[in-house]
Amino acid sequence: MLTEPAHKPHFGHTRHGLAVHLRTHDHLPDATRYQRFNKACAIWITKNVGSMTAFWVFTVLAAFVAPSCLYAAGYIHWKTFLTTFGFELLATLILSTWLELALMPAIMVGQNIQSAASDARAAKQFEDVEELRTAVATALDLLDTRTQGGLKDILDAVHGVTLQASQERRVGP
Repeated sequence: MLTEPAHKPHFGHTRHGLAVHLRTHDHLPDATRYQRFNKACAIWITKNVGSMTAFWVFTVLAAFVAPSCLYAAGYIHWKTFLTTFGFELLATLILSTWLELALMPAIMVGQNIQSAASDARAAKQFEDVEELRTAVATALDLLDTRTQGGLKDILDAVHGVTLQASQERRVGP
């Protein structure tokens, strides 16, 4: 069961109660060691395995299986450790089974954490933009010369002072 993280949200909460944290790491519960460990692993795996460096490492590892496959198909005839059936099974275990079945769910969890953080930031930004839009509309309304309580009042006062001054000049001292 997910509980609210112990950290106070850096950017507060949205209107719907969604916590907006500064760091992605703070968007998952961390009440127990197990939860902290899972969160740290998922984020680390997502950042590091979801990189081009990991892509190249996995590509090189997959290339090591090529001689074994070519030997089994009869295209090459030299026997080395890379062409043994045991190496092929080990490489298949590592490359196929472990990378696909173990890392992909961990990456998905990390992406879920990143998505939650992104959604919270987007919701807060949307609310801020809506407040700003309302404030700008109010400011523009007050700057309109026809709106009561804005520039209209100031222009009426200036016009009244100007009218009074022109009447005083006509009457004279």
